[in-house]
Amino acid sequence: MSDTPVIGVLALQGDVREHLTALATADAVARPVRRPDELAEVDGLVIPGGESTTISKLAVLFDVMEPLRARVRDGMPVYGTCAGMIMLADKILDPRSGQETVGGIDMIVRRNAFGRQNESFEAAVDVKGVDGPPVEGVFIRAPWVESVGAGTEVLAEHAGHIVAVRQGNALATSFHPELTGDHRMHALFVDMVRAERPAESL
Repeated sequence: MSDTPVIGVLALQGDVREHLTALATADAVARPVRRPDELAEVDGLVIPGGESTTISKLAVLFDVMEPLRARVRDGMPVYGTCAGMIMLADKILDPRSGQETVGGIDMIVRRNAFGRQNESFEAAVDVKGVDGPPVEGVFIRAPWVESVGAGTEVLAEHAGHIVAVRQGNALATSFHPELTGDHRMHALFVDMVRAERPAESL
């Protein structure tokens, strides 16, 4: 079979189209995912930016939260950007009432840590494991990571705060790489997915 992995983008809210484009550019078959049957058909998943509370509630409403937690526990590669980072955190510092996460990364995140919408900015970020010049990160109401557990690797910091992490099959960034035309973060994730696929599917 083909070495091209099938990667879903959780299409409940947020910049889904941009992630689909970035993944396709990074040599993956990209599909929107809203329901458990669609989740079951992908090798990996991107959880996009948006509003983490809304994504959490819609994931429960669409009956995809528990299947997603199960697949992440079972080792499915997952990449969360901005709100997606919050969704992958084992703990949120100041969660909204009823806000749930998928979990998967031993970290504590702070929501909207870099400021509100009108304080959005771009910054060059040196990301461990990404060759070449720094990644241009777009920070929009972005979280940062307050602390990580022993099993979580810090991949990047900005202004003294952790903005990119990896734990095993899970990758997360505070920023939006899909908005810049630089698809190296997506290529890194595609490589992670390809490495996790069972030999018989290649």
